[in-house]
Amino acid sequence: MQKKIYLVAGARPNFMKIAPIVRALQKKQTLAYRIVHTGQHYDREMNEVFFEELGIPEPDIFMAAGGGSHSQQTAKIMIAFEAYCLNDRPDAVIVVGDVNSTLACSIVAKKLHIPVAHVEAGLRSGDLTMPEEINRLVTDSISDWFFVTEPSGVAHLKREGKADDTIFFVGHVMVDNLLYQANKLAHINLEESETSKFKLERTLNKQRYGVITLHRPSNVDDRETFSRIGEALKEISARLPLIFPTHPRTRENIKKFSIELGSNITLVGPQAYMPFLDLWKNATVVLTDSGGLQEETTALGVPCITIRENTERPITVDEGTNILAGTNPERIIQEVDNILQRKGKQGRRPQLWDGHAAERIVEILEKKLFQQA
Repeated sequence: MQKKIYLVAGARPNFMKIAPIVRALQKKQTLAYRIVHTGQHYDREMNEVFFEELGIPEPDIFMAAGGGSHSQQTAKIMIAFEAYCLNDRPDAVIVVGDVNSTLACSIVAKKLHIPVAHVEAGLRSGDLTMPEEINRLVTDSISDWFFVTEPSGVAHLKREGKADDTIFFVGHVMVDNLLYQANKLAHINLEESETSKFKLERTLNKQRYGVITLHRPSNVDDRETFSRIGEALKEISARLPLIFPTHPRTRENIKKFSIELGSNITLVGPQAYMPFLDLWKNATVVLTDSGGLQEETTALGVPCITIRENTERPITVDEGTNILAGTNPERIIQEVDNILQRKGKQGRRPQLWDGHAAERIVEILEKKLFQQA
């Protein structure tokens, strides 16, 4: 008899996280799965080619929850997900990451007495102004099984009273997907991508370059903070050409706050996964406020400067290539200069970030589900 699992994803990065789990589940005759897309973020590029690129089928369920405030979005997802669970009850629900869909579906499943597995559990920034931190805390407070990417996650969960036999240090599914996709790059033609010309010109001239991503409200929605960061980026670009794939809100605020980035920063639109990976994997440095990119750069050994005051992924700083620089312009510029002068830190890929986290997760889930039978 098969056990049925719902795999929940709400935003584009979530699909990168569930993709390795899907590929691992496809090898298990004892486990069936359904991919649930809440529609928290609707992406026009999420078509058949996107899922083929990830090596997974298109979602079985699409809720079309859409936007709205955090509360509105969470409520819409809860109502829709409850209906699906009541109509076709799963034996377990897997949620990933820290988006509103993660929170909403874990609450619904728990109230219906369906076991919840949280992948990427235990991460903590300590910053309760971040919506993601609220989602992490609440999801972990009610989950049944915790799949952890780094030792700090284990420590947080134990301190919060979780039983040892519910916590599993398995590695990182995001790294599973990264390594899977990186191996496919050599067989993909990216010449038509928006970033290919920028990279090609620098490669032919043996010129170094950096990549920027900024989207967190604390950085881009505050005029003073964004202006300070902009000044630092402009100065850095005088010695290192930068390319800046811009989130729509970020681009709007650049205009709104009259932030002058100068002529050595190339602004482009949001990038699909593969062209963006091809761009940043050869960068001299990545400047970002993204959580996932801190981990991915560490996995591939690319220097990363995180423009935030805190990180929920401390292993990228303790062991990896990440530097937590804050938003002080002088500190950001100094850290880039260190990298340009080859004085930057030497990181390493953390334990169990080996491309097999999803396989470990699926093995554990199989045992847990059949123990309950």
